[in-house]
Amino acid sequence: MTDSRIIKEHIQIDETDLKIKTDIINHNLRNFIFKQRFELKNYIRKNPDFLNSYEPVLVGEINNYQTPLIISLMARAGRRGEVGPMAAVSGAIAQLSMGFMVENCAKYVVIDNGGDIALKTDQNVVVGLYAGESSLSGELGFKVKFRKTPMGICTSSGTVGHSISFGRSDSVTVFADEASIADALATSIGNYCLGQTDNDAVAKSLERADDLRKYMRGVLVVVGESAGTLGKIPKLVKTDKKVVLGDLFEI
Repeated sequence: MTDSRIIKEHIQIDETDLKIKTDIINHNLRNFIFKQRFELKNYIRKNPDFLNSYEPVLVGEINNYQTPLIISLMARAGRRGEVGPMAAVSGAIAQLSMGFMVENCAKYVVIDNGGDIALKTDQNVVVGLYAGESSLSGELGFKVKFRKTPMGICTSSGTVGHSISFGRSDSVTVFADEASIADALATSIGNYCLGQTDNDAVAKSLERADDLRKYMRGVLVVVGESAGTLGKIPKLVKTDKKVVLGDLFEI
């Protein structure tokens, strides 16, 4: 049954493309996102390595300039995943947006930033699995219990979307306490999705995931008709409709 409290919104600002479900209105989230993007762009203008590096980047206070929170979150996530900080940008914006909404008294908020999700809810939610051309794509979803939120759910793919991945996964979906961390770990694990067979690629990804397991709750890797998990992931359930990119969550 659909909760009459919940409204759907869409906020797009350049590369940031948020689909939102929440129980509050007049939240001014758009201006908050403008501020985060401004701080990120301003930092990159002064520190171009933050944008271009595929390796972790150290940040800190310089000349009494306090590092913006979005920069600190992305840099920390990059260190966790041993990837560049921009690997966490989508998840970081989703995470900060969710936090902003909760601070404004939201009891239910799901932020989907191009498939990278941050959520804090007071009811269970089903998050759809999108995995490109795999037969599993759109047929399954994750039942997220509200008591397990807040949570970050982020996906990296070597076959779908514009994000850079050096592997060939259809999807690497990471579940973590924070979306910024989940985003960076999904990229890192996806980069190891290599091998002559789909099973080999899944195994290589899970080996990498095992190195990073202390930073996440669990991960699901899908390559073609092969799939594997590590850690604890939400219960998989059948969905009642084909999920497409940009329609990644439903009640």
